[in-house]
Amino acid sequence: MKIENTEMPDKKPHILLFNPDQMRADIMGHLGSGSTVTPFIDSLVENEAVSYANTCCQAPVCTPSRCSFATGLYPHVNGHRSLHHMLHAERGEKNMFQVLRENGYFVWWGGKNDIVTADAGPEAFCDIHFRPDDAFFERHHSRPRDDNHSAGESWRGKPCSDTFYSFFRGELKKGNQDRYYLDSDWQNVLGAIEFIENAPTDRPLCIYLPILYPHPPYGVETEFFEASANAPLPPRRHASEEQLSRKPDMLRQIRKAQRLEGWTEERWDALRRTYLGMVARVDRQFELLMAALKRAGIYDDTAVFMFSDHGDYTGDYEVVEKSQTTMEDPIVRVPLVVKPPKQIPVTPGVRDHVMAELIDMTATVFDLANADPGYDHFGRTLTPSLADPAIPHRQYAFCEGGRRPDEMQVSEQESLLQFGSDPTEGLYFPRINIQVNDARAHARTVMIRSLTHKYIRRMSGEDEFYDLRADPMELANRIDDPALATELARHKDALLGWYLETSDIVPRKTDSRWKTKIDERSPAAKATGLES
Repeated sequence: MKIENTEMPDKKPHILLFNPDQMRADIMGHLGSGSTVTPFIDSLVENEAVSYANTCCQAPVCTPSRCSFATGLYPHVNGHRSLHHMLHAERGEKNMFQVLRENGYFVWWGGKNDIVTADAGPEAFCDIHFRPDDAFFERHHSRPRDDNHSAGESWRGKPCSDTFYSFFRGELKKGNQDRYYLDSDWQNVLGAIEFIENAPTDRPLCIYLPILYPHPPYGVETEFFEASANAPLPPRRHASEEQLSRKPDMLRQIRKAQRLEGWTEERWDALRRTYLGMVARVDRQFELLMAALKRAGIYDDTAVFMFSDHGDYTGDYEVVEKSQTTMEDPIVRVPLVVKPPKQIPVTPGVRDHVMAELIDMTATVFDLANADPGYDHFGRTLTPSLADPAIPHRQYAFCEGGRRPDEMQVSEQESLLQFGSDPTEGLYFPRINIQVNDARAHARTVMIRSLTHKYIRRMSGEDEFYDLRADPMELANRIDDPALATELARHKDALLGWYLETSDIVPRKTDSRWKTKIDERSPAAKATGLES
């Protein structure tokens, strides 16, 4: 099905950015997983939208990834490689929402931050930062719920048990009188729906919904828990001891520290199905948002982006959660679905013959909004490929993380202090403890991925190279295989070229010293226009 319209919009389109947290790309049915938990997203891609099947995040954890897609810059450009270093407006670091406001957009933000500093907060970059009031809960006949991240909850089991760091909570039950399990995600989704139905009409809208699901702990209310009970499960990645010995040290250490190595497949299936249920809830919430756009009469005029900041291991390699310095597809390959406004030509379906990056979403937003951010960035607009599947895009995608040995500010050691005298109480203790105490495992890491191969370079420890055609599960590290030497050299050369191109950005505004020198010149010399 091809929707044709040769005219560009006379006015800026509305923009909706629906941003689940920690959602794997391979969980969506339309990418061939056999999954049945994303029926709405799958239908949208079949009829109206484009899904970029090989999209990679630029960092495999939250804040660095979000700082990247909020700017169009890679994490290394301005040093955003830690969960504890966000964008600083006072240092001249702009973000996408600030740019859109400067270009006439009314920005509504509902959900987590992880982009700008707490000192500034989202309030400085949007017109409305949604916070539910008492009347909101009365309207929705539900009481507020927490987000399941408490350290001492009984569902974790006892310390030293094989459930304590599993993040596995399971079924969540609503109260008998509750219409919704009103955690922060449902609050923000329902708040966005109310805003859409009563939004101002004198300005284009940007609605940003960075929700928490399907981020662990793995828990979901009964209706979605039951919906995933019989859903097909893709094969789980299980590496042999020999294969693990060639995998990154961080992965091996987390695997041991989480104590999940002895789990049976039945236990893993229960956890994975709960994650599927969480994705089913995300799909349902997305459907409700699209229905609200239609009721408000602005669906056709809205560019919709559905994407995640990074993925989740969900039991692959006997590990849950994610890591800063491991680069397997479960955590670096993410959904990116784009429905353009009706004025933009589109051929719906899956684009599986090109690579893409999350920063391309940013460039596409700037393109559709006709907004110049005022600085150079590295995203590439997806607009041409929306209409024509044959349009080339990227050959490679990149992801990075980790630290130099002396960069303790990247280790996030402060997180060990939040649980007082016993930091082992924290759900994230296994990973953060390694980050703090093992600089080799947490060494700076960069990935370059093509459609066929993946190369991972580390400051310390063994590098990795995978033939994704023969080994899509990334089990056999072939870094020293002579048969792949030519491909390895090609990826190494491309990685060096990428660093050369993206190592920094020079501000567009030049220093005043040159204007002072030009002002001292004669009027005739100044007439050359150099003073501009």
